Amino acid sequence: MSWTTPADLRAQIQRLWDRGELLRALVTLTAIAWPLRLSLKTPGAADLSDRFDAVRGWVRTLADTPHVRIEWRDWNHRVQGTQRLPATVWLDSLSDALACIGKAREAQCFAALWQQTAAVQPALLAWISRRPLQALDLADQWDRLLAVVAWLQAHPRPAVFLRQLDAPGVDSKFIEAHRGVLTELLDLGLPADSVDDEATGVSQFARRFGFLDKPVRIRFRLLDPTLLRLPGCSGLLDLTLHDTDFASLALPVSRVFITENEANFLSFPEVESAIVVFGAGYGWEALARANWLRRCHLHYWGDIDTHGFAILDQLRAHFPQVESILMDRETLLAHRQHWGEEPTPARQELSHLRMPEAEVYDDLRFDRIQQQLRLEQERVSFGWLNGVLGRLLGQAL
Repeated sequence: MSWTTPADLRAQIQRLWDRGELLRALVTLTAIAWPLRLSLKTPGAADLSDRFDAVRGWVRTLADTPHVRIEWRDWNHRVQGTQRLPATVWLDSLSDALACIGKAREAQCFAALWQQTAAVQPALLAWISRRPLQALDLADQWDRLLAVVAWLQAHPRPAVFLRQLDAPGVDSKFIEAHRGVLTELLDLGLPADSVDDEATGVSQFARRFGFLDKPVRIRFRLLDPTLLRLPGCSGLLDLTLHDTDFASLALPVSRVFITENEANFLSFPEVESAIVVFGAGYGWEALARANWLRRCHLHYWGDIDTHGFAILDQLRAHFPQVESILMDRETLLAHRQHWGEEPTPARQELSHLRMPEAEVYDDLRFDRIQQQLRLEQERVSFGWLNGVLGRLLGQAL
């Protein structure tokens, strides 16, 4: 039977809770108009004739439902005579609705949270109203979240590390675990000039609100033994610098190679006036801050697979002059015995590839040569690398 049961009535009220409407009604008088009519499916005339005992049982069960008000009507049935049946079901108040689904305690907690915020950070009430259930879930952490907002209001764009934020009960792990919600709260609680709108996403939380970010380290090797000598060091130097220090370099180089594989990085041949950089996968923002790279010939060597070309595409968005190396069809076909399988190929369009690169990329993403084909860069022979570099540089290696 499809007649409304007490469980159905509670489910209707639960949906109001799940949408946050009951909690909003607790603090916003216009959120719900009381009394609230609930949906009710009742037996029909045929049910009274054919299933009279079932109808009587349904009526008793519905009549015993607590916290709702039932309006009744008399139904004159040709066989059963006059019967009194439920016509409509009402919730007369918010307290009845909360009691019906057992949420009175949670509502009290939410009301206290709202009052606390109204007293100390009223600008955040808009967020609570928009996300009442999330606010309730964060009730145990709310004091610390408010403390972070208050600290940044007192210390706008502080230029310190997160570890140095000194608010009651707050440490850097707490902030890192709640960067998403803190971003939304701080956007409301701070003046516009304290927020860097260009820094988006949880990974750029520190930059958005003026903290010092953990420095990115860039590792590179000198490929020319005449470039730099340091006391106590011999051979080609393998150096690691913070991205800000790397950006401020003034190396007399004209060519920069970038490779994703450490073995290739360590064994890259000597090249006059050149360095090789150990790549950063899909993250090129730190490298892009080194403006001196824009006057250099840049060469990127990645895997011949869809993600390798996606990485190249992102790098070229920062450095339009970058040329790929050892990512061509000739290299792929010459190393057939080393072909492997790419577990989860990329399929999206890439707008920064040159025509030959785009053709190989399309062959890979559409499986035209082999299903999920890849050639990892470390499987390219060293002799092949020397030959390509020799042709590139016009000299024998």
